[in-house]
Amino acid sequence: MAWIYLLVAGILEIVWAFSMKKSEGFTLLVPSAVTIMTMIASFGLLAIAMRSLPLGTAYTIWTGIGAVGAFVVGVAILGEAFTIVRVLAALLIVAGIVLMKLSSPS
Repeated sequence: MAWIYLLVAGILEIVWAFSMKKSEGFTLLVPSAVTIMTMIASFGLLAIAMRSLPLGTAYTIWTGIGAVGAFVVGVAILGEAFTIVRVLAALLIVAGIVLMKLSSPS
């Protein structure tokens, strides 16, 4: 169950990163509220997942999901640059996530 909590926490990290961008520096109420609510939920689920997962594994996977997810959302929704170097960087993050998962005893 910890892995499911961690996955959902990572997805919520993507949501809060996107809504933070849309909040225009916390000047817009709805995206600002979404950012704060999803941050709290994401941190809460990460904390629950850390009850049984190693710190390094849980935190690396959580930030990796957020980083790669934010990159994908940035490219797909916000029209950010899609370059070979950025894709390679995202792939390296994914490789790190996979290696952390495979090396975890839980």
